[in-house]
Amino acid sequence: MIEIVRSWRASVRRPGFLLLASGVLALGIGASVAVFTLIEQTLLKPLPIPQASRVVMMGRSRAGSVGTVTVRQYRHMQSLPGVASIGLAEKWSTVNVAGDGDPALVPAVHVTPSWLSTLGVVPQLGRNFTADEARAHGPHVVILGHGFWQRRFAGRADAIGRSLRIEGARYTIVGVLPARYDRMGFGGDVMLPFIPPPEGSVEATSANQFAVARLNEGVGLDAMSARLDARIHGMYRQLGSHRDEHTRFIVRPLSTWLHADARPVLLLFLGSALCVLMIALVNLTNLMLTRALLRQHDAAVRGALGAPRLRQALPTLAEGALVGLLGAGLGIALAELALALAQGWIPDAWRPQGILHPALLASVLGIVVGVVGAVLAAALGLWRSLAANALETLREGGRNGLNRRSRRLGRVLVVIQVALATALLSSSGMLLHTLYDAAHTPLGFSSQGILTFELKPVKGDYPDTASVLDLSRRLQERLHAVAGVTQVAMTTNLPSGVGVSSQLEAGMQSPDGPVFNTQFHAVSPGFFKLFGIRQRKGRLFASTDAQGAEAVAVVSASAVKRGYDGHALGQQIQFGGHAFQWSARIVGVVDDTHQYGPLKQAPSTVYVPLQQIPDAMMKMLRKFEPLRVALRVHGDPQDYRARVRQAVADIAPQQPIAQMRTMRAIVHGTTAAMRLNLTLIGIFAVLALLLAAAGLYAVMAVTVAAREREFGVRMALGSSPTGLTGLVLRGGLLQIAIGLALGVILALSLSGVERSVIGALGNRSLFDPLALSGVCLTLLLAGLMACLAPGLRASRVQPMRTLRGE
Repeated sequence: MIEIVRSWRASVRRPGFLLLASGVLALGIGASVAVFTLIEQTLLKPLPIPQASRVVMMGRSRAGSVGTVTVRQYRHMQSLPGVASIGLAEKWSTVNVAGDGDPALVPAVHVTPSWLSTLGVVPQLGRNFTADEARAHGPHVVILGHGFWQRRFAGRADAIGRSLRIEGARYTIVGVLPARYDRMGFGGDVMLPFIPPPEGSVEATSANQFAVARLNEGVGLDAMSARLDARIHGMYRQLGSHRDEHTRFIVRPLSTWLHADARPVLLLFLGSALCVLMIALVNLTNLMLTRALLRQHDAAVRGALGAPRLRQALPTLAEGALVGLLGAGLGIALAELALALAQGWIPDAWRPQGILHPALLASVLGIVVGVVGAVLAAALGLWRSLAANALETLREGGRNGLNRRSRRLGRVLVVIQVALATALLSSSGMLLHTLYDAAHTPLGFSSQGILTFELKPVKGDYPDTASVLDLSRRLQERLHAVAGVTQVAMTTNLPSGVGVSSQLEAGMQSPDGPVFNTQFHAVSPGFFKLFGIRQRKGRLFASTDAQGAEAVAVVSASAVKRGYDGHALGQQIQFGGHAFQWSARIVGVVDDTHQYGPLKQAPSTVYVPLQQIPDAMMKMLRKFEPLRVALRVHGDPQDYRARVRQAVADIAPQQPIAQMRTMRAIVHGTTAAMRLNLTLIGIFAVLALLLAAAGLYAVMAVTVAAREREFGVRMALGSSPTGLTGLVLRGGLLQIAIGLALGVILALSLSGVERSVIGALGNRSLFDPLALSGVCLTLLLAGLMACLAPGLRASRVQPMRTLRGE
């Protein structure tokens, strides 16, 4: 114990090495603790519901996750053996809400009464829905989300029993959800009863719902997936239907379903953070190795005087433990600082508990990794120093420096850390260049000077298609009259960005080709001119393309290529699904637009006149999607917000609008997730660069100091100062070059994994010679600067002073 205390006192009295080694370790531990905290909060922490492991999602297999189901399929799931309870929620939509505040367009979800009970969620105030309320013509009731309750009613308990006007009808508030339900990510400011459609109706066979189930104790997921798949396909065989005959129906944990998008990205971040931690540990090992080897004369003297091996080892191991404890403590503090600074741009789904602090498990693991890693690094250095020839060490008087085997091990460790840093920097560099190229990819439309907003005509005031179209006409006329507004258009879909739910897709049938999915956009006549979408062939829509006139359509270039081999004008098309069918004649072809951002391939798109939209189509849109209005203006679009709100109020005083944004902001948002991914990976890459450069400098500096006698001999034998500097630089740059080559190979081998995890890259390749060249040059320059100072120090060695051993 006395040896340990003495060692710690000696380290504190001369803290240079202690601060350097613990600082290097702190960077690696800080990055790992911060990322592991995100993973622990998002992926590892149980959902805030009773027996969360037994709650699952059931439905069709879609891209490795669980997709939607139909009401008919749900009815056959209810009697599955092993299912304790099951609930259904319709795809999230929006509804107009009025009363106790300004009218608003808010997210809503329709659920069966068994939805909350299956999850094990009890309303914070009030009660759940009853069976009578989930029937046609039943009482109108609503449950409020916790956040909406706080905003609309200031958290007052007397909200229960009060009423709201939803889509023009009066609904009684019967409950308020707990805050933990909002944090689970199901969405919805208001929750409404799901009214099952009649058996055999189009709505009953449309896959627009999600099914959640609570399994009995001991029921396995694989067994339940097999039962579900057999039950659904058996149902279709009895009906004589071939629908979904090639679709698998599966069961997956609710937690996996909720975090399907976050999981791969967070795991990629964890891999990057662990790479930084590995660089830090390798760096620390090299420092501890060099430190121990420089102390081997002292160890040899202790051994010659009869000190046991344990007593010789204690000072070095104690110093390693001190470095580990201090590095872990500093790392946790850095993680706390990083999480505090990142609160504003970390997605809400990654911090379900609100403000993030280093998790207890992550902190404990950080301390364990720090102490164990530092002690093992010290033990490796101690083993190498004790393996040296003690007699030779004593004869040389401590002036023999590092032997060849020791220097070889140090060089291998330097190569490893440079290779890891190169892999991280190369990956982030290639991603950065890909994003830069994407930002300069033509989107097929103009976003400058455009303000957009959404509205969903209140059903009580606008009950049918004719009234909705009349509202759109009057609204466009009024907005045209706003000073500074040059063009106005109304559409079901903007040319970029997504709505509350997914963009509407429909099957398109060309005369001689297969059915393929297309985006379905209903637009007003001024849409193409407002967004600057170039006309290729034929004509665009006119005011005469209205109800009663010939049904016409305009298609995008990719739709022409896929279905018509370049010749589409005048062709008749059939498109839609079992919810609606429509036939139209193609009268024009326009450029493609990048609906999902510049990194995604432009989808095939069919445009139809808004005034010709079928009733069935309008009914579906009103259920899930709002209408979008776009205005091209003079000056800054943000200056028109108040004027636009007033214009809408003049036409429809009780009609809420939402999501008022510029088109540039919407386009910017399509790459928001990619930019977040790139930022975090870039931070890890910069940390790797700093660690590699600092580690190389420290190792080269200590190595030069250890070889001072050798350099003195070389100088005495006629070597020039320039030659000694070149010797040091050549040795360091050779290690860097080997590490660069290995790192580039590692980065290229992992690019496929990176691409699949990051997603959103479309058909773009991550292989980028320019980015790789830039990374290699940056690391080479950083390594050169790290080697230059020790090299200059070697050139200033005084031969006579060194040979005398002073």
